[in-house]
Amino acid sequence: MQPNLTMDPVVIGIVILYLGVMIYIGYYASKKIRANEDFMVAGRRLGPIMMAGTLAATEVGGGSSMGVAEKAFGDWGMSAGWYVLTMTITFLILAFIAPKLRAATVKTVPEYFRRRYGKPSGMLTAVIMILPLIGLTAIQIIASSVILSVMTGMDYSLSVIIVVVIVTIYSVLGGLWSVTLTDVVQWCLIVVGLTVAIPFAIHYGGGWETIMSNVPAEKMSLTEGMGVENIISLIIMYVASFAVGQEAVQRYYAARDEKAAKLGSIYAAIVYLVFAFIPALLGIIAYSMVQSGAIDGTMIAEQGARYVLPVLVVHVMPSWLVGIVFAALISATMSSADSDLLAAGSIFSNDIYSKIFKKNASDKEILRVTRITMVVISFLAMLVALTNAKDMITILMFSFTLRAGGAFFPYILGHYWRKAGAMGTIASIILGSIAVILVEQQIIPFFGLEPIMPGLMSSFIAFVGISYIFPNQKNSTELAADNPE
Repeated sequence: MQPNLTMDPVVIGIVILYLGVMIYIGYYASKKIRANEDFMVAGRRLGPIMMAGTLAATEVGGGSSMGVAEKAFGDWGMSAGWYVLTMTITFLILAFIAPKLRAATVKTVPEYFRRRYGKPSGMLTAVIMILPLIGLTAIQIIASSVILSVMTGMDYSLSVIIVVVIVTIYSVLGGLWSVTLTDVVQWCLIVVGLTVAIPFAIHYGGGWETIMSNVPAEKMSLTEGMGVENIISLIIMYVASFAVGQEAVQRYYAARDEKAAKLGSIYAAIVYLVFAFIPALLGIIAYSMVQSGAIDGTMIAEQGARYVLPVLVVHVMPSWLVGIVFAALISATMSSADSDLLAAGSIFSNDIYSKIFKKNASDKEILRVTRITMVVISFLAMLVALTNAKDMITILMFSFTLRAGGAFFPYILGHYWRKAGAMGTIASIILGSIAVILVEQQIIPFFGLEPIMPGLMSSFIAFVGISYIFPNQKNSTELAADNPE
């Protein structure tokens, strides 16, 4: 049975209402913006609950919802849930360093590098961190657009344009305060929407026993499909990437105080634990129903497994719930896209424009440049979304790996190690990033390990070794003042 992918007015109406609410929240939040600090770090007033909601929604995006269902439908099976479960481990680890991150009272990661290690380190970090954000934003746009095209039957390219326009509007209006408010709403929709889909899918598939009869035993393994080595690599990649990723760290900078930063990270870890295997289970159910003929897998076969979750929902749920679930799926992707946009805009205005192009730029001008940059990044991400056909998790993992490969150790150890020096930091960033690219592109093999491993190893050796030879002369972890020249 092939569903009518052009949905009825109820479904479309629910999603339009949701999108309208997101824009309204952006408008409402814009009234709270008085200065650049309000826009970039929400006036540093986020409590633990708001912290947890925005951290959770930020990192659960297209890869963690549609991408996990895609992988579960494919080779990974239920082990695809580790893509989300490893975030629980990651944010528990980050909870220990969260107070240090908040205490730095910076707006961006490159600002920390600049004030800790000097201008060259800050500039190098800014460039390396902006580039992956284009790919990260594009992935979320791709996921949202797939949902919209399935829901309405409209052309995928038109869906991309619509998604870009909406997410850009509310992100540019209210900055991190807008993003935080929308994140909390979006996270509630994500959890409720996908959880509600499970009993409907099981019922439509003929019950749990019928579903399991069409699923190979190895597909239900929690480790076999993905592999223990990949799970360990994923934990390492997440810890390294989220610890330096502007879209995540920006939340810690925005916390009300150090205690709120720590508790927010712990609460976010609990949320990930609850959500972890929901998309994977839906991917398994979809696989079973395609195998049994309960649903027509033609579109999945022709367009790719990224359509697994939307197609399953269209088949098994009544129209009003389809609208809620589609709004939830769009929420998952938009909540990550808006954060990536804000991260890119913050880095460019705070660490490139005001330090190179106009060193005496006013606070108001920096705010305007942040918004303009977000629009430009949206356009570039849209171009990537219109032309890139790789699977979502592959792009996400490379983007995470590239920015973490060289910056992780200088950033984290810089909060604790007084002798950490500028020359070691520059060498770490350059060598770590080069190692990631060389291994990722298979120019140099590295014992079959994931690119993050040689990246971090090269970075650590360079950072520690050269910092011992050329240590920080101030022998302190304190940051320098960030006064314009």
